[in-house]
Formats: sequence, C-alpha cells, structure tokens
Amino acid sequence: MCGLNQRYEAAAVAIDRANELDPNLVRVRGQELPLALAHGQYATEWVTALHPDADPLLLLAARAHHLRRWELPRSQYPEGKAGYLRWKRDQRQRHATDVAALLTPLGFTDDEVAQVQSWVRRDQLATDPGSQAMEDAACLVFIETQLADVAAKLDHDHLIDVIRKTAKKMSPAALAAVARIPLGEAERQLLAAALASPSA
Repeated sequence: MCGLNQRYEAAAVAIDRANELDPNLVRVRGQELPLALAHGQYATEWVTALHPDADPLLLLAARAHHLRRWELPRSQYPEGKAGYLRWKRDQRQRHATDVAALLTPLGFTDDEVAQVQSWVRRDQLATDPGSQAMEDAACLVFIETQLADVAAKLDHDHLIDVIRKTAKKMSPAALAAVARIPLGEAERQLLAAALASPSA
C-alpha cells in the first residue's frame, strides 16, 4: 500500500477534478473559479493555517466538504428553515458517500474512509476537534467567498442575523482569523456591526 502522503496527493487531485466541473463560478482572490473547487481548496488552507499539524485525513475532509455540491440544488427543497436544514443534512451525507467512492480505489482503508466521512458530516461537532476544525474552515470560506453575494440579497437585519449565527459556530481562533480575510469595506463594516454585539 502506498504511504499516506502519496495517497493524500492522489486523493486531493481526484477531489479537485470532480469539483472543477461545478458550473457555478465565484470571483475571489483575483481569479474566477468553480465554486466547489474554491470552497475545497480554501477550506484546506484554513485548516492548515489554524492547525499546522492537521491529520492528512482531516485535510482531505476539508477539501471534499462541498464535493459535487451543485448536483443537489437548494431549489429542490422547500423554502424556510426546515427545508434548508434537510438540504444541508442530505448534502453532507452525499459528500460523505461521494468522497468514499474516490478514496477507496486509491487504497485508503475502511477506517480511514470512515474517519474522513465522519469529518465531512461534522459528526460529534460539540466534542470532536476535527469536526470543529471543519466547521471553522467552512465558515471562513463562506465569509470570503459568499458574504458579499449574500449581502446583496438580504436586508440588513437578516444579514446581521446570518453573520451572528455563523460566528456562534466558530471557535475563538477562527473568529480571530476573520481579520485575515481580504474583504471589501462594506463587508468589513457588516462584520464589525454583527460581531460587536454581545449577542454575536
């Protein structure tokens, strides 16, 4: 069996190739990328930045956390919170299933695949540091890649509420890292307004 580092590199390439097919594009860091590809690569960067000694399996989970996400559009679910939560749950299960299909042929063991799947689903979020690392990375990627777009669609109070709910899911280290994200002045002011409140 190949070493973990060699298998990791092959898996990262396979995940990126799958996510390159996302028809939804985002312009970030001066370039236009498929949204799922950007999410996977940037989440991996954030996990590495916050946890320099991160398990390679955790980095693969970060890379795959939105694997082929566009294939199950939000529009297929009812409007409202219940529909959103069901869509998010189903997405995480799909991502976990899809990443197993990529990892198994590359020689990952059943236990390794199961661990990646658990982190992709963010199981035991309250007690598993790996799941929290995934949540932190996903939130930071959302702020960098989608906050401006969301801000254009929601009224101010709703947007402040979204930011506060996002912040509540993040660790103190991740919240501190928000300052390192290159954002426009409008987004910076929104974040400041939301996070300055005691309810944030």
